[in-house]
Amino acid sequence: MKLATYQDGSRDGQLVVVSRDLATAHYATGIASRLQQVLDDWGFLSPQLQDLFDALNQGRGRHTFAFDARQCMAPLPRAYQWVEAQAYPSLLQPRDDVGPVLAPGSGDNFLGACDLLRCQSEALAIDFNAGLAAITADVPQGVTPAQALDGVRLLMLSNSTRLRSLEDAERAKGAGWVQSAPATAFSPVAATLDELVFQGQGQGESAWEKGRIHLPLHTSWNGRKVGMCDAGPEMQLHFGQLIAHLCATRHLRAGSIVGSGPVSNAGTGSKSKAQWPKGYNSIAEKRAMETLLSGQPSTGYLQFGDTVRIEMKGRDGSSLFGAIDQEVAPLAAAAR
Repeated sequence: MKLATYQDGSRDGQLVVVSRDLATAHYATGIASRLQQVLDDWGFLSPQLQDLFDALNQGRGRHTFAFDARQCMAPLPRAYQWVEAQAYPSLLQPRDDVGPVLAPGSGDNFLGACDLLRCQSEALAIDFNAGLAAITADVPQGVTPAQALDGVRLLMLSNSTRLRSLEDAERAKGAGWVQSAPATAFSPVAATLDELVFQGQGQGESAWEKGRIHLPLHTSWNGRKVGMCDAGPEMQLHFGQLIAHLCATRHLRAGSIVGSGPVSNAGTGSKSKAQWPKGYNSIAEKRAMETLLSGQPSTGYLQFGDTVRIEMKGRDGSSLFGAIDQEVAPLAAAAR
């Protein structure tokens, strides 16, 4: 099933069930008002939402309405925990080992998919980071990666904005990202794993396999496609490994969000342009490529008025989670 959270003037919004084709929706009123309620009592509430989802797809919903991603908050507007990994190869932080590297972020104020990306100044070197994210159930301490995969409840897309000009100072302090990592945006819709079965190549096959989504991630900057990296084969650490790493010394509670970091494909460390056929999902990665090839970067960071669109399409060409579609704006700009 597919779930979203509509704006209603409150901090946590109103839970809605969205049809598979993202055309129609139905308020989950009477079952649950917020997604966190569902995560806390998944075994009892999710079957009821599934029944509503099935009725919606069959045209039997009694009070349906046209789904509008612009009315969406993040599927989970605030979370108990948000951590982001470096699950893909990267020129920014090359590593010889393949052990998990996870950084905690702010989970108190996520952005909706179409919210303005507000910043004080273009001089902060505003960057996008197009990736994936999983919302978890309760996961006990000490699980194996295989067991941890049972704790993945929902999947969605993420855009974890970075202010690159502030990173070096924070890195020097050795205390993690704070000012350089403003609010993260998520796709309008979060989907259960069974929705990826419909994106498999054959009957019963799924685009979700061993903790990875085997579909391309499409990223556009000012309407020009800059990335179409396959999110599956080169994910060095799958979601089960990331979650198990978090649970090595503690329990993980329902409503935690684990991010993959920017999706990237092979070519890290190579001086051949042919090794980068599928583009990039962060500007910093692009600039690192340029430095490797010509000695200095030539691509600038985001400017006010720029737009970033991030979307994952199924094998039939349909949008799986809806699109993150943001515009960069000055801090004082009015919400659109």
